[in-house]
Amino acid sequence: MPLSRQRRFPRARRSVSTARSFAVEILTEWGIEERLDDIRLCVSELATNAVLHGVPPGREFCLCLVLDVPFVRVEVVDSGDGQPRVLDQNAEDTGGRGLFLTSALSDDFGVTSRVPGKTVWAVFKTGYVAAPAE
Repeated sequence: MPLSRQRRFPRARRSVSTARSFAVEILTEWGIEERLDDIRLCVSELATNAVLHGVPPGREFCLCLVLDVPFVRVEVVDSGDGQPRVLDQNAEDTGGRGLFLTSALSDDFGVTSRVPGKTVWAVFKTGYVAAPAE
């Protein structure tokens, strides 16, 4: 049975670090250590994109973490328009690398349309093995 936790965050820059801390707290609670840095970075990138591009003023985004052994799925849901995409990278660019990094670090990545908005998600395979049922 998969485990999941979610939390809503306001459209504010401080929400990025709060979302990142929430993710680390939950993953630590679940005993996930492998790939923690990759997941933390991707949560930061997806939350940043939601705050800067996806969340309309006065609204929130939702971070959802799902553990379905051996996979961790990260979802960021917002109610904004637009379809995020991975941009071609130029060494001199100073931004626009969030989805590129997420697609490179995760084992699977995508965007699912919703009404309103979208869910941007990434999946990470871990070496985590659930404890046997007693």
